Amino acid sequence: MAKLLDRGRSPYGVLGLGGAPLGNFATAMSDEEAGRTVARAWERGIRYFDTAPHYGLGLSERRLGAALRDRPRSEFVVSTKVGRLIVPRHPPRTWDDDGFVVPGDLARRWDFSPEGVERSLSESLDRLGLDAVDILFAHDPDQAWDGAAREALASLARLRAAGVVSAIGIGTNSTDGLAPLISEGLVDVIMLANRYSLLDQEALETVLAPAHAAGVAVVAVGIFGTGLLASTTPAPGATYDYRPADTAVRERAGRIASICADHGVELPAAALAFPLLHPAVAAVAVGMRSPSEVDENVRRTGVDIPAGLWRDLVSAGLIPAGSSAPEQPDGADSTS
Repeated sequence: MAKLLDRGRSPYGVLGLGGAPLGNFATAMSDEEAGRTVARAWERGIRYFDTAPHYGLGLSERRLGAALRDRPRSEFVVSTKVGRLIVPRHPPRTWDDDGFVVPGDLARRWDFSPEGVERSLSESLDRLGLDAVDILFAHDPDQAWDGAAREALASLARLRAAGVVSAIGIGTNSTDGLAPLISEGLVDVIMLANRYSLLDQEALETVLAPAHAAGVAVVAVGIFGTGLLASTTPAPGATYDYRPADTAVRERAGRIASICADHGVELPAAALAFPLLHPAVAAVAVGMRSPSEVDENVRRTGVDIPAGLWRDLVSAGLIPAGSSAPEQPDGADSTS
């Protein structure tokens, strides 16, 4: 699994482009801007791209596929997801009702059965214009029904055994129930959203520790807390975990930003670097909606983070000691 993600390595480590913005998450973008964004990511060395049918009812996959169509297939890694089939909506709505600014003529239908998973992958490959994807995640099975994760993984394992995909796993916002799946050898990789960041280390013992012990890779996403950590000074009205940030979490983000400033480090640069301190985390993926956002994220991943920053965050009780590398000499590059 590590070798697979290494193929997606940029000059700055495995920084991936998250595909939700390509599906018009929260705000719309044009096909042209989506294409320019992916092209800029490629120019800056990004080689890992994540998407899902859920993102814009297939729009993200279509845009990503169009942007990658003329790129050498052996030079990039693509992950997508199964679990939500895209089907006609009866009656249609004017707009989608699940966070994406797209027409509402289609709908999502949960399906983790072998037939549903195979159909979902086939339709994703058509949208992407690819013969295969590298990583296939069961998407949010915890939101579907009890037992959905195991049902999904059984379907995914058959695809992996058939050589249709190289690696399988779970993509989720929830840490519940992941440790047994990891310990039983049912996953190669976990994509974990919003549960391992500078503001939330819920997954440290429940997911990252067992994943590291089992050799399971973790891809950390939502590392900016869906907005709050994306600017040098946490902005009023910023979102956290898809909702307006409350006073307590804004104050916590402000304390972290202040310590970052003491060390001459921008808050988003620290947010990008932090998950990769843990040996289980093989990559981070970040949603990017313009070439300028690509440039900003690439620049920030190239920042050397002094070990003293992590030590000060530990001393302030803002991150747990087990999540950082305080034994490194001050000034060392702790992001490599």
